[in-house]
Amino acid sequence: MQQEHIDKGKAIQKQTGKTFYLATRFLPKRVRHATHVLYAFFRIADEVVDDAAGVPPDEQRAELEALREQALGNTEPDGPVLEAFTELRREYDIADAEIETFIDAMQSDIDTDRYETYDDLETYMRGSAAAVGVMMTAIMDPKDRETALPHAVKLGEAFQMTNFLRDVREDIIERNRIYLPQKTLQAHGVSPEQIERLEHSESFAAVMATELKRTEELYREGVAGIRYLPEDCQLPVLLAAVLYAEHHTVIRNLEYDVLSHEPELSSARKLWCLAKTRWHWHWNRDPEAVFQRVSAVPALETDRSGPGHGGRVPTR
Repeated sequence: MQQEHIDKGKAIQKQTGKTFYLATRFLPKRVRHATHVLYAFFRIADEVVDDAAGVPPDEQRAELEALREQALGNTEPDGPVLEAFTELRREYDIADAEIETFIDAMQSDIDTDRYETYDDLETYMRGSAAAVGVMMTAIMDPKDRETALPHAVKLGEAFQMTNFLRDVREDIIERNRIYLPQKTLQAHGVSPEQIERLEHSESFAAVMATELKRTEELYREGVAGIRYLPEDCQLPVLLAAVLYAEHHTVIRNLEYDVLSHEPELSSARKLWCLAKTRWHWHWNRDPEAVFQRVSAVPALETDRSGPGHGGRVPTR
Protein backbone atom coordinates (compact mmCIF):
# COMPACT_ATOMS: atom_id res chain seq x y z
CA MET A 1 0.00 0.00 0.00
CA GLN A 2 1.20 3.48 -0.77
CA GLN A 3 2.20 5.57 2.24
CA GLU A 4 -0.23 8.36 1.30
CA HIS A 5 -3.09 5.86 1.44
CA ILE A 6 -1.99 4.60 4.85
CA ASP A 7 -1.61 8.16 6.12
CA LYS A 8 -5.14 9.05 5.00
CA GLY A 9 -6.60 6.07 6.83
CA LYS A 10 -4.50 6.84 9.90
CA ALA A 11 -5.74 10.45 9.96
CA ILE A 12 -9.38 9.33 9.83
CA GLN A 13 -8.87 6.80 12.62
CA LYS A 14 -6.95 9.24 14.80
CA GLN A 15 -9.71 11.84 14.49
CA THR A 16 -12.80 9.65 14.86
CA GLY A 17 -11.71 6.56 16.80
CA LYS A 18 -9.34 7.74 19.51
CA THR A 19 -9.76 4.73 21.82
CA PHE A 20 -9.18 2.14 19.09
CA TYR A 21 -6.39 4.27 17.63
CA LEU A 22 -4.45 4.11 20.92
CA ALA A 23 -4.55 0.31 20.89
CA THR A 24 -3.73 0.20 17.17
CA ARG A 25 -0.46 2.02 17.81
CA PHE A 26 0.86 -1.11 19.54
CA LEU A 27 0.14 -3.45 16.62
CA PRO A 28 3.10 -4.59 14.52
CA LYS A 29 3.63 -2.49 11.41
CA ARG A 30 2.37 -5.26 9.09
CA VAL A 31 -1.02 -5.17 10.84
CA ARG A 32 -1.12 -1.54 11.97
CA HIS A 33 -1.07 -0.04 8.48
CA ALA A 34 -3.80 -2.38 7.27
CA THR A 35 -5.88 -1.54 10.36
CA HIS A 36 -5.72 2.18 9.57
CA VAL A 37 -7.12 1.42 6.11
CA LEU A 38 -9.82 -0.94 7.40
CA TYR A 39 -11.00 1.55 10.02
CA ALA A 40 -11.14 4.38 7.49
CA PHE A 41 -13.22 2.25 5.11
CA PHE A 42 -15.63 1.30 7.90
CA ARG A 43 -15.92 4.92 8.95
CA ILE A 44 -16.64 6.19 5.45
CA ALA A 45 -19.48 3.69 5.09
CA ASP A 46 -20.79 4.43 8.58
CA GLU A 47 -20.88 8.17 7.95
CA VAL A 48 -23.15 7.70 4.95
CA VAL A 49 -25.97 6.90 7.38
CA ASP A 50 -24.75 8.46 10.64
CA ASP A 51 -24.04 11.92 9.22
CA ALA A 52 -26.96 11.99 6.81
CA ALA A 53 -29.08 14.83 8.16
CA GLY A 54 -31.26 16.06 5.32
CA VAL A 55 -30.03 13.40 2.87
CA PRO A 56 -32.95 11.38 1.40
CA PRO A 57 -32.84 7.62 2.09
CA ASP A 58 -32.60 6.81 -1.63
CA GLU A 59 -29.45 8.91 -1.91
CA GLN A 60 -27.94 7.17 1.11
CA ARG A 61 -28.69 3.78 -0.43
CA ALA A 62 -27.18 4.84 -3.74
CA GLU A 63 -24.02 6.04 -2.02
CA LEU A 64 -23.68 2.77 -0.12
CA GLU A 65 -24.20 0.79 -3.32
CA ALA A 66 -21.44 2.80 -4.96
CA LEU A 67 -19.17 2.01 -2.01
CA ARG A 68 -20.10 -1.66 -2.26
CA GLU A 69 -19.13 -1.83 -5.93
CA GLN A 70 -15.83 -0.08 -5.28
CA ALA A 71 -15.00 -2.25 -2.27
CA LEU A 72 -15.73 -5.41 -4.25
CA GLY A 73 -13.52 -4.23 -7.10
CA ASN A 74 -16.36 -3.96 -9.60
CA THR A 75 -15.78 -0.24 -10.22
CA GLU A 76 -12.79 2.06 -9.94
CA PRO A 77 -12.11 3.15 -6.35
CA ASP A 78 -12.79 6.80 -5.61
CA GLY A 79 -10.11 8.23 -3.34
CA PRO A 80 -7.11 6.92 -1.39
CA VAL A 81 -9.07 4.97 1.24
CA LEU A 82 -11.02 2.94 -1.31
CA GLU A 83 -7.88 2.41 -3.39
CA ALA A 84 -6.03 1.09 -0.35
CA PHE A 85 -8.99 -1.07 0.74
CA THR A 86 -9.20 -2.68 -2.71
CA GLU A 87 -5.51 -3.57 -2.50
CA LEU A 88 -5.91 -4.84 1.06
CA ARG A 89 -8.90 -7.00 0.11
CA ARG A 90 -6.84 -8.78 -2.51
CA GLU A 91 -3.72 -9.13 -0.37
CA TYR A 92 -5.50 -10.67 2.60
CA ASP A 93 -8.14 -12.56 0.63
CA ILE A 94 -11.06 -10.88 2.43
CA ALA A 95 -14.21 -12.65 1.35
CA ASP A 96 -16.71 -10.72 -0.76
CA ALA A 97 -19.42 -12.05 1.55
CA GLU A 98 -18.00 -10.11 4.51
CA ILE A 99 -18.03 -6.87 2.52
CA GLU A 100 -21.59 -7.57 1.37
CA THR A 101 -22.69 -8.30 4.93
CA PHE A 102 -21.09 -5.12 6.23
CA ILE A 103 -22.68 -2.86 3.60
CA ASP A 104 -26.05 -4.56 4.13
CA ALA A 105 -25.84 -3.70 7.84
CA MET A 106 -25.07 -0.07 7.02
CA GLN A 107 -28.13 -0.01 4.75
CA SER A 108 -30.32 -1.35 7.53
CA ASP A 109 -29.46 1.75 9.59
CA ILE A 110 -31.34 3.82 7.01
CA ASP A 111 -34.69 2.19 7.83
CA THR A 112 -34.25 0.65 11.28
CA ASP A 113 -34.08 2.76 14.43
CA ARG A 114 -35.47 0.30 17.01
CA TYR A 115 -34.68 -3.37 17.76
CA GLU A 116 -37.33 -5.55 19.33
CA THR A 117 -35.05 -8.22 20.80
CA TYR A 118 -31.37 -8.77 21.41
CA ASP A 119 -31.45 -11.43 18.68
CA ASP A 120 -32.53 -8.71 16.25
CA LEU A 121 -29.70 -6.48 17.42
CA GLU A 122 -27.23 -9.37 17.17
CA THR A 123 -28.26 -9.92 13.56
CA TYR A 124 -27.41 -6.29 12.85
CA MET A 125 -24.09 -6.61 14.65
CA ARG A 126 -23.19 -9.65 12.58
CA GLY A 127 -23.01 -7.30 9.64
CA SER A 128 -21.26 -4.47 11.43
CA ALA A 129 -19.09 -5.36 14.41
CA ALA A 130 -18.68 -9.05 13.65
CA ALA A 131 -17.71 -8.41 10.03
CA VAL A 132 -15.07 -6.01 11.33
CA GLY A 133 -13.77 -8.73 13.65
CA VAL A 134 -13.58 -11.20 10.77
CA MET A 135 -11.64 -8.76 8.57
CA MET A 136 -9.28 -7.85 11.41
CA THR A 137 -8.60 -11.53 11.97
CA ALA A 138 -7.78 -11.92 8.29
CA ILE A 139 -5.10 -9.23 8.39
CA MET A 140 -3.60 -10.60 11.63
CA ASP A 141 -3.46 -14.02 9.95
CA PRO A 142 -3.44 -16.40 12.95
CA LYS A 143 -2.26 -19.96 12.37
CA ASP A 144 -5.63 -21.42 13.38
CA ARG A 145 -8.04 -18.88 11.95
CA GLU A 146 -11.11 -21.08 12.39
CA THR A 147 -10.50 -21.33 16.13
CA ALA A 148 -9.85 -17.60 16.50
CA LEU A 149 -12.82 -16.39 14.46
CA PRO A 150 -15.75 -17.13 16.83
CA HIS A 151 -13.96 -15.23 19.58
CA ALA A 152 -13.16 -12.32 17.24
CA VAL A 153 -16.86 -12.08 16.39
CA LYS A 154 -17.81 -11.96 20.08
CA LEU A 155 -15.18 -9.34 20.85
CA GLY A 156 -16.38 -7.20 17.96
CA GLU A 157 -19.92 -7.43 19.31
CA ALA A 158 -18.68 -6.49 22.79
CA PHE A 159 -16.99 -3.35 21.45
CA GLN A 160 -20.12 -2.33 19.58
CA MET A 161 -22.43 -3.00 22.53
CA THR A 162 -20.20 -0.81 24.70
CA ASN A 163 -20.51 1.92 22.08
CA PHE A 164 -24.30 1.53 22.07
CA LEU A 165 -24.45 1.75 25.89
CA ARG A 166 -22.10 4.73 25.95
CA ASP A 167 -23.90 6.61 23.16
CA VAL A 168 -27.58 6.27 24.16
CA ARG A 169 -27.94 10.04 24.49
CA GLU A 170 -26.11 10.84 21.23
CA ASP A 171 -27.98 8.19 19.25
CA ILE A 172 -31.43 9.43 20.28
CA ILE A 173 -30.63 13.15 19.91
CA GLU A 174 -28.74 13.00 16.62
CA ARG A 175 -30.23 9.96 14.88
CA ASN A 176 -33.47 9.06 16.71
CA ARG A 177 -32.09 5.56 17.26
CA ILE A 178 -32.42 3.30 20.28
CA TYR A 179 -30.14 0.26 20.21
CA LEU A 180 -31.24 -0.99 23.63
CA PRO A 181 -33.53 -3.96 22.90
CA GLN A 182 -37.18 -3.05 23.30
CA LYS A 183 -37.75 -6.32 25.16
CA THR A 184 -35.26 -5.27 27.84
CA LEU A 185 -36.95 -1.88 28.13
CA GLN A 186 -40.36 -3.53 28.50
CA ALA A 187 -39.07 -5.95 31.14
CA HIS A 188 -38.12 -3.00 33.35
CA GLY A 189 -41.10 -0.79 32.55
CA VAL A 190 -39.23 1.75 30.43
CA SER A 191 -40.87 3.22 27.34
CA PRO A 192 -39.04 4.45 24.24
CA GLU A 193 -40.70 7.82 24.86
CA GLN A 194 -38.91 8.08 28.21
CA ILE A 195 -35.57 7.70 26.43
CA GLU A 196 -36.65 10.21 23.78
CA ARG A 197 -37.32 12.67 26.61
CA LEU A 198 -33.93 11.81 28.16
CA GLU A 199 -35.61 10.93 31.46
CA HIS A 200 -33.35 8.91 33.72
CA SER A 201 -34.91 6.66 36.37
CA GLU A 202 -34.15 3.63 38.51
CA SER A 203 -35.93 1.53 35.90
CA PHE A 204 -33.68 2.83 33.13
CA ALA A 205 -30.65 2.16 35.35
CA ALA A 206 -31.85 -1.45 35.61
CA VAL A 207 -32.01 -1.65 31.80
CA MET A 208 -28.43 -0.43 31.57
CA ALA A 209 -27.25 -2.85 34.25
CA THR A 210 -28.87 -5.74 32.38
CA GLU A 211 -27.24 -4.87 29.07
CA LEU A 212 -23.86 -4.16 30.68
CA LYS A 213 -23.93 -7.64 32.18
CA ARG A 214 -24.78 -9.16 28.79
CA THR A 215 -21.99 -7.18 27.15
CA GLU A 216 -19.46 -8.26 29.76
CA GLU A 217 -20.13 -11.89 28.94
CA LEU A 218 -19.28 -11.06 25.32
CA TYR A 219 -15.97 -9.62 26.52
CA ARG A 220 -15.16 -12.80 28.41
CA GLU A 221 -15.91 -14.93 25.36
CA GLY A 222 -13.97 -12.63 23.05
CA VAL A 223 -10.89 -12.26 25.25
CA ALA A 224 -10.72 -16.05 25.59
CA GLY A 225 -9.67 -16.15 21.94
CA ILE A 226 -6.81 -13.65 22.10
CA ARG A 227 -4.43 -16.54 22.82
CA TYR A 228 -5.05 -17.81 19.28
CA LEU A 229 -3.77 -14.60 17.66
CA PRO A 230 -0.12 -14.09 16.64
CA GLU A 231 1.98 -13.22 19.69
CA ASP A 232 2.75 -9.71 18.45
CA CYS A 233 -0.98 -8.94 18.16
CA GLN A 234 -2.15 -10.23 21.52
CA LEU A 235 -1.28 -7.26 23.74
CA PRO A 236 -2.80 -4.63 21.39
CA VAL A 237 -6.08 -6.55 21.13
CA LEU A 238 -6.13 -7.10 24.89
CA LEU A 239 -5.48 -3.38 25.40
CA ALA A 240 -8.39 -2.51 23.09
CA ALA A 241 -10.66 -4.78 25.15
CA VAL A 242 -9.51 -3.18 28.42
CA LEU A 243 -9.99 0.35 27.06
CA TYR A 244 -13.47 -0.25 25.65
CA ALA A 245 -14.63 -2.09 28.76
CA GLU A 246 -13.37 0.78 30.93
CA HIS A 247 -16.39 2.76 29.73
CA HIS A 248 -18.44 0.44 31.94
CA THR A 249 -16.71 1.86 35.02
CA VAL A 250 -17.59 5.39 33.88
CA ILE A 251 -21.21 4.37 33.25
CA ARG A 252 -21.51 2.76 36.68
CA ASN A 253 -19.91 5.81 38.32
CA LEU A 254 -22.67 7.88 36.67
CA GLU A 255 -25.20 5.52 38.26
CA TYR A 256 -26.13 4.42 34.73
CA ASP A 257 -27.36 7.89 33.77
CA VAL A 258 -26.23 8.00 30.14
CA LEU A 259 -29.27 10.10 29.23
CA SER A 260 -27.95 13.22 30.99
CA HIS A 261 -24.27 12.51 30.36
CA GLU A 262 -22.09 11.13 27.58
CA PRO A 263 -19.53 8.85 29.24
CA GLU A 264 -16.00 9.52 28.07
CA LEU A 265 -12.57 8.19 29.00
CA SER A 266 -10.16 10.90 30.00
CA SER A 267 -6.64 10.81 28.62
CA ALA A 268 -5.38 10.08 32.14
CA ARG A 269 -7.72 7.09 32.50
CA LYS A 270 -6.66 5.72 29.11
CA LEU A 271 -2.99 6.02 30.02
CA TRP A 272 -3.63 4.32 33.36
CA CYS A 273 -5.36 1.42 31.56
CA LEU A 274 -2.42 1.20 29.18
CA ALA A 275 0.16 1.24 31.96
CA LYS A 276 -1.45 -1.38 34.17
CA THR A 277 -2.22 -3.69 31.25
CA ARG A 278 1.35 -3.56 29.97
CA TRP A 279 2.74 -4.08 33.47
CA HIS A 280 0.66 -7.19 34.12
CA TRP A 281 1.35 -8.45 30.61
CA HIS A 282 5.07 -8.26 31.36
CA TRP A 283 4.60 -10.80 34.14
CA ASN A 284 1.80 -12.94 32.75
CA ARG A 285 1.12 -13.60 29.07
CA ASP A 286 -2.30 -15.16 29.70
CA PRO A 287 -4.80 -12.70 28.12
CA GLU A 288 -7.75 -13.92 30.19
CA ALA A 289 -5.85 -13.68 33.48
CA VAL A 290 -4.62 -10.16 32.72
CA PHE A 291 -8.07 -9.05 31.56
CA GLN A 292 -9.62 -10.36 34.76
CA ARG A 293 -7.09 -8.46 36.83
CA VAL A 294 -7.09 -5.07 35.08
CA SER A 295 -10.42 -4.65 33.27
CA ALA A 296 -13.73 -3.17 34.42
CA VAL A 297 -15.45 -6.49 33.71
CA PRO A 298 -16.13 -8.26 37.03
CA ALA A 299 -14.94 -11.83 37.37
CA LEU A 300 -17.53 -14.57 37.39
CA GLU A 301 -17.85 -16.73 40.48
CA THR A 302 -16.54 -19.67 38.47
CA ASP A 303 -13.51 -17.61 37.40
CA ARG A 304 -12.21 -17.42 40.96
CA SER A 305 -10.85 -20.96 40.87
CA GLY A 306 -7.89 -19.56 38.98
CA PRO A 307 -6.80 -17.64 35.91
CA GLY A 308 -7.70 -18.71 32.43
CA HIS A 309 -11.14 -20.12 33.26
CA GLY A 310 -13.24 -17.40 31.64
CA GLY A 311 -16.25 -18.02 29.43
CA ARG A 312 -15.52 -19.50 26.01
CA VAL A 313 -17.41 -19.87 22.77
CA PRO A 314 -17.64 -23.14 20.85
CA THR A 315 -14.88 -23.46 18.29
CA ARG A 316 -15.83 -26.77 16.72
